[in-house]
Amino acid sequence: MTEKYITVVGVGHYFGADIFKVGQIIILRKDHDNKQDDEAIQAELETIGKVGYVANSYQTVAKGTRSAGRIYDTFDEECIGEVVFIVKDTIIVKVVPEEKGTSADE
Repeated sequence: MTEKYITVVGVGHYFGADIFKVGQIIILRKDHDNKQDDEAIQAELETIGKVGYVANSYQTVAKGTRSAGRIYDTFDEECIGEVVFIVKDTIIVKVVPEEKGTSADE
């Protein structure tokens, strides 16, 4: 299965990038109430709550990562990611495949 990476942005609107650490687990949860984006996926830390969103615009998706729209249909309501890079206010996260093996590869 191909590894999937996503970009978490908007962290400055919440707690900033300083709360993130490489190797940290992030919960990626579909945000059905988001009026601006039908494919919005919020990023959450278990002890804090919402800390940003998966980028879904060509202007914010880091090169080599996937947009929220590209991964939206690959999981039910939530999935897990692991922080792999932190660059300024941009967090690069590796999407962890579901144990069941029912996720789509692309």
